[in-house]
Amino acid sequence: MGTRDSICFLVYFFTTFQFCQGSRFTDYTYHPCVRSCSAGENPKICEYDFTLEYYYVLTKGCFDCPLNITDCDRPHCVATDGVHRAIMTINRMLPGPAIHVCHNDTIVVNVKNKMEGAEGTSIHWHGIFQHDSQIMDGVGMLTQCPIPAFSSFQYRFKAENVGTHFWHAHSGTQRSDGVFGSLVVHQPDSTNPHAALYQHDLPEHVIIVHDWLKELTMNRFAGHHLAGFDNKPQLMLINGRGSYRKFVDPATNKTAYTPRSLFKVTQGQNYRFRVINPGILNCPIQISVDNHQLKMIASDGVPFVPKVVDSFIIFAGERFDFVLEAQKTLGNYWLRARGLADCAVKKANQAAIVRYEGADETDPPGTVDYEGATRAGTMLNPLNQKATPTLIQMADLKSMIADDPRMKEQPDKKFYIAMDFYKIDNYHFHEPDLYPMSSVERKMQLLSPQMNHISMSMPPSPPLTQYSDLSEDLFCNTDTVKVNCSTEFCQCVHRLYVDVGDTVEIVLIDEGVPFNANHPTHLHGHNFRVVAMDRLGESTSLEEVKALDAAGGISRKLSGAVAKDTVTVPDGGYTVIRFVADNPGFWFLHCHIEFHLAIGMGAIVQSGQPHQMPKPPKDWPKCGNWKYHGEETEVKCPPTSEANIATISKTLTSIVVLVMFVIA
Repeated sequence: MGTRDSICFLVYFFTTFQFCQGSRFTDYTYHPCVRSCSAGENPKICEYDFTLEYYYVLTKGCFDCPLNITDCDRPHCVATDGVHRAIMTINRMLPGPAIHVCHNDTIVVNVKNKMEGAEGTSIHWHGIFQHDSQIMDGVGMLTQCPIPAFSSFQYRFKAENVGTHFWHAHSGTQRSDGVFGSLVVHQPDSTNPHAALYQHDLPEHVIIVHDWLKELTMNRFAGHHLAGFDNKPQLMLINGRGSYRKFVDPATNKTAYTPRSLFKVTQGQNYRFRVINPGILNCPIQISVDNHQLKMIASDGVPFVPKVVDSFIIFAGERFDFVLEAQKTLGNYWLRARGLADCAVKKANQAAIVRYEGADETDPPGTVDYEGATRAGTMLNPLNQKATPTLIQMADLKSMIADDPRMKEQPDKKFYIAMDFYKIDNYHFHEPDLYPMSSVERKMQLLSPQMNHISMSMPPSPPLTQYSDLSEDLFCNTDTVKVNCSTEFCQCVHRLYVDVGDTVEIVLIDEGVPFNANHPTHLHGHNFRVVAMDRLGESTSLEEVKALDAAGGISRKLSGAVAKDTVTVPDGGYTVIRFVADNPGFWFLHCHIEFHLAIGMGAIVQSGQPHQMPKPPKDWPKCGNWKYHGEETEVKCPPTSEANIATISKTLTSIVVLVMFVIA
């Protein structure tokens, strides 16, 4: 830590003023909660200010970046891969500020919505269970009202479960345009089952990798759904950086590119890397490091028995931790990210540099292109492939956390959820009387991603806090819909009900029609055990999987199954998950691909009755439908008027007493 950095830390620590960046924003690199965690220490309260704005790539704050490469590191300079476009940022950073805390710290985040487009927002803390703070889960219209433009909202919750998590916007398509960042809950070495495997677990070795677009996501969303434009990502970023667009210096005629992310290691040392994929579109990403194998040790914050692999695939919403043993020849090595599925169409890929201390500051050997990012050998978490000795599925892993003794062999509640793209006249995009699917050319036909042929619609008020404001008619599931959803478009608040304490099993099925896609599925408020997973063929069906299960054809791993909160479902196959419903509330279960989520690929797991759920804090904001019912007949005083009058009276009395005392 240099002199300037030390001064910044001291200023922050002792005064909480945040002037060290030369601006009103901070990146919290030197936040006092970034520390080595110790057993028995008192938890801290860790506070952050998040300002959400529309922003732009390579603004005036970047000066001559990338022609002067050092300008790319200026505060407020978001260079990405050099492609000019509007973005959304927290504190003018992409990714947004990283949160690093210790287990059981309290996290307090003051979100200020400064978006000139007047959009509402909410922030979800992806991976945090939110026991006793269910109201802070951050899902607009489910656990809270969206935060209106020009206002602020304070999140406050305990960092109750350790591991690699992240935060992101859970309103509209804001996550896809840059509103995300890492959230790592560290633990003391004494409770870390993998502590002996590495010497370093550094904030700078957190990797956020994701697909990226050349334009605001809403522009692509509207064009794809309403006018037949494609939805294929062309770009990819690693920690908000990459090299793609070529710049030419007019003075020297030399070419330049925006800088790649850099990860420094020391030869002979072992390092824990934490990888996060916030995800945008259908783009699983293969990760590898040239000439190195990766010792995989955790996923979604939960440790498992280590597996040494050559590469792994990370789907939208997932996190993976691996140990890199820096035992190779002194030099530079490519860390490669290769997009699959829809990202393969335009060969989206990106690379960062792993640099051994003492190596030349040059690019590693080998070209950076899509074909060069292919890595053979053993792979963890394959895309739509059956398990083999070299293709390790998540269900093949062995967890290092104990089995939950509350989990029953026979579940109390069991749900089959079939997911796919269905050819239905979804009236949001195909008005049946004007331009039904049958009347437009193939590229204009929009297939609807649904769960059990139902499109999820958010309620007009958050059920967690305003359940009594909602009509029961808004909710539905396959047992309550009154039409054939296979032939008629069905949309409602798709709800699955469980009792508190139930052992819940969900059989997720990707029917695999009409094309080879993928749906990484995320559950809020819990993690689950991945007890079974298989691909049956190019396609399957709900009926086929039910029949297979009834005949004993699905073997479940009921002891030692890996725990996660986000998991892929093989196309033409199934994934079976189990959890104990120990967290009363309304919890979102959804595909983490932005476009699929946005048009209804989700459901709500209601755990318990409203009286079992926590009450909202004082003055909790409300929202919902409104209808004119006439004018008020009398003027009402503000609710706090009497209290204010009493306070003023007391203050005036004190002043009078003080004046009399002085005169006397």
